[in-house]
Amino acid sequence: MKIAACQMVSGPDLAANLVAASRLLESAAAQGAQLAALPEYFCLMGHQDSDKLACAEELGHGPIQAMLSRAARELRLWIIGGTLPIKAEQPDRVRNTTLVFSPTGDCVARYDKIHLFAYDNGRESYDEARVLEAGSQPTAFDAGGVRTGLSVCYDLRFPELFRSYNPCDLLAVPAAFTYTTGEKHWELLLRARAVENQCYVIAPAQGGKHENGRRTWGHSMIVDPWGEVLAVVPEGEGIALAELDAARLAQVRQQLPALGHRRL
Repeated sequence: MKIAACQMVSGPDLAANLVAASRLLESAAAQGAQLAALPEYFCLMGHQDSDKLACAEELGHGPIQAMLSRAARELRLWIIGGTLPIKAEQPDRVRNTTLVFSPTGDCVARYDKIHLFAYDNGRESYDEARVLEAGSQPTAFDAGGVRTGLSVCYDLRFPELFRSYNPCDLLAVPAAFTYTTGEKHWELLLRARAVENQCYVIAPAQGGKHENGRRTWGHSMIVDPWGEVLAVVPEGEGIALAELDAARLAQVRQQLPALGHRRL
């Protein structure tokens, strides 16, 4: 299966972001991708955290979900829809949600980001808990025989989540890593998750300078189960494209059967 990680530099204009995402999905399909993934916050990088509240959707309704469903159906793609704000029980909170759409346009999986990012180095300060309500349920789905585990951005630092999916063929990590943390930890952690779980990793990211002044690291990539980076987009809009090879997956697991050696 050919898979595509779509990198964006989203802004505060929802309609413009949806057009950009559609363009990337169309390009991925034209290049032979059967599964494509968008980055975290692909639909909105607002001027402030609370901007998410204004465009939050009810599950199953809204322009963001309609675009993802239509693109999946028309392009015959599995789409991992980055994240979008889904309404929470509390009116001043949203869930940071990944929705997966099958080639028929049906929503087949939902994952709400479990680990909420907080960071303060004296110059940059983030606290997702001000607006987000954390999820609690790991979610995996089957994409035409490819067992795929879902996560979002900061989840990458918590290997126990990924172990709960084992065995999976593919792990998805849509993200909007800050430039500061991404420069030091992004590739390191992605390759570690691939190696320790002996599976492919697809990591579509935000990558560039955003209208709100934030700079994200980018480097959307696809990593194989031996930890090799197969494709990467350093910065700016683009697509990392690679083949998920079932034979390669089996070879790695056979020559080093670490998954069968676990004791804890």
